Amino acid sequence: MNPIDPQLPPGDPLVMLGLLASAILFAVGIVGFLSRRNMITMFLCTELMFQGAGLAMISYGRQHMDLSGQVFVIFILTVAAAEAALALGLVVLLYRRKETLSAEAWKELAES
Repeated sequence: MNPIDPQLPPGDPLVMLGLLASAILFAVGIVGFLSRRNMITMFLCTELMFQGAGLAMISYGRQHMDLSGQVFVIFILTVAAAEAALALGLVVLLYRRKETLSAEAWKELAES
């Protein structure tokens, strides 16, 4: 029996499936971000990581029968929307300067 909610089994398969899906989303986002050099692909991979984190929050909220996970996801989505607007504006600006979306073209901006 689950001490928090007697009707919810201790290993709820829906919660475990949500956590597995969030881990897969986050892992795909990390692998994509580290392996690709296209700025748009890197941006989309960060969005995948945001969605994976949001799904984990919802799953944990479901496990504890608490709405705070869903409220926190609203804040995550707000940050993701602001990041999307800024990142797309930056990508358009950088593309106009060098006519490429490769992150390798902007290596000279790194600190030595």
